[in-house]
Formats: sequence, C-alpha cells, structure tokens
Amino acid sequence: MITKVATVALYVDDQDIAVEFWTQRVGFEVRTSRTLGPVGRWIEIAPPGAASCLVLYPRALLPDWADRKPSIVFDCDDVSATVAAMKSRGVSFSQELKVMQWGPFAAFLDTEGCEHGLRGRQA
Repeated sequence: MITKVATVALYVDDQDIAVEFWTQRVGFEVRTSRTLGPVGRWIEIAPPGAASCLVLYPRALLPDWADRKPSIVFDCDDVSATVAAMKSRGVSFSQELKVMQWGPFAAFLDTEGCEHGLRGRQA
C-alpha cells in the first residue's frame, strides 16, 4: 500500500546553487544528501515538517534530462506486496523490484508514459 508521495525530481545544473536557493531563499531544509559518485549527490529538500521532498537531481547524470517527464516516488509499507497488487491491476513496470543501497525500489509507468517509483525503507 502506498503511504505518501516521497519525492518529486527537479533536474538542476548546479546542486549547490539549487540547495542555496531552496534553503536560504525559499526556507526549505535538507533532509538527505548522499553521494552519487563524482558527478553529484542525491539531495532531498522539503519545507520543515513536510512529509514529501523535492530531489535536486544533477542533470549531468541524465544526458536526456530535457526529454524526461515528471517523476514521483511513493513510499510504501511493503514494496513487494504493492508491486504485486499493482501488477494484478494491470500496471506496467519499467523497473522490477530490486534492493538498492538505500532500500527496495521499483518503477512503474502511468498512462502518459511517465515513470514513477515505489520505495521502501532500508531494513
């Protein structure tokens, strides 16, 4: 079962400038900052107390960033059960469930071809 919208991606040229804008000017806070290697970080920002976050994702990691469509990541209590239930209702998955370094993740397609994620918590 999906429990909340987890993240929505914003593709940015400069993550440091984006963090400064969203935190110092807009008033958000950094919730997560993890390395993605030499090109960038996975940075989640949100208004204080909010349940959902924006991801400031580096464009340099996505040569096709301009062609990408909106992408929302949803938190789940049980990703495996959610994937199975959604598949039984005819939802197409672009990425099968796999365990990433930060926890279980799968991706599905909506009716417009937009890819959205399902994530669980690291055990």
